[in-house]
Amino acid sequence: MARILIVDDSPSQLLGIKRIVEKLGHEAITAEDGAQGVEVAKREIPDLILMDVVMPNLNGFQATRTISKEETTKHIPIILVTTKDQDTDKVWGLRQGAKDYVVKPIKEEELVKALKEHLPG
Repeated sequence: MARILIVDDSPSQLLGIKRIVEKLGHEAITAEDGAQGVEVAKREIPDLILMDVVMPNLNGFQATRTISKEETTKHIPIILVTTKDQDTDKVWGLRQGAKDYVVKPIKEEELVKALKEHLPG
C-alpha cells in the first residue's frame, strides 16, 4: 500500500480522486492548494503526489517545481492532474519536475495506469 498525496482546491475533484486511490488499496492524504501541498509533502513524505495545476496561493506548476527541487522531497514522483490540456502546458509541467500528466475530467483507467507506472516498487 502506498501513501498518495492529492493536492486539489476542488472538494469534488479531491473526493473523486481519493475514491480511486483508496479503491486501489492506497492511503490518500490531501491538501487544498499548492502551498499546503508543499508543506504536507515535506512533512508526510508520500510515495507519490497527484497535483492539480489551477489553484490559489501556489499553483501546481510552482508547487511541483518546489517539491522536485527540495532535497527531502525531490525523489517523490508527481503526476499533474489538470484541466489544462494544451501540449505547451504538458511540456511546461514536465519541465517543472512532473513525471506524468493526466487531463481532467479524469478517466479512471488513465489515472490507474499512471499510478501503476510511477509508484515505487
